[in-house]
Amino acid sequence: MLLSAASGAADAFAFLCVGQVFAGVITGNLVLLGASAAGAGEDGVALRVVTALAAYASGAAAGALMAGRPGLRLGVMLLTEVVLLGAAAALWGFGLVASYGDRLGLLALVSLAMGVQGRVRVTPTNYFTGTLTSLAGRAAARQLGPGDGWVLGRLGAVVAGAALAALTERWWSPGAALGAVVLVAGATVLEPGWRGGRDTGKPRPDRGNPAGAA
Repeated sequence: MLLSAASGAADAFAFLCVGQVFAGVITGNLVLLGASAAGAGEDGVALRVVTALAAYASGAAAGALMAGRPGLRLGVMLLTEVVLLGAAAALWGFGLVASYGDRLGLLALVSLAMGVQGRVRVTPTNYFTGTLTSLAGRAAARQLGPGDGWVLGRLGAVVAGAALAALTERWWSPGAALGAVVLVAGATVLEPGWRGGRDTGKPRPDRGNPAGAA
């Protein structure tokens, strides 16, 4: 739940403050890239989208490498994400993002963090199209289970996290990136991996391709 909310907060911050692109919603960024190639949208959006895509892919690759090391617990991956988001929040909060290049660097930090988060759990915490599709399918088939309450909760958490970042940007712009940091830090504290627990890797019903989710 906390990571899902952090995803919403990070994407809202990137979209509102960095430049009309997303840090972790890759589908949306690909659409923006296509629109930009056709001459629509803001000037320079293609470069921002490419930066976000490259940084996200790098974060996901780094997360996969970390997850592949037997002695490396998930808490370490979350701590890495906290450091990346914290650096982005400090740069924004202290007014150190003055140029277009600075904004690209800031976007890269947040997207890198979202890429790492994408590898933290088998249950998705920063992409939700398949989650909603699978949930709707189970509802139509009258196969909803007790765990679907958590699925709804994650969807709501994304909205709440985005609202938190948007409200912070409106009322206290220097703190607009702090919401994601605090939420991921909370998830890091609660992570059972610090105590020797581990994710089983078993796919959840709402994971990945909705056609094969059941």
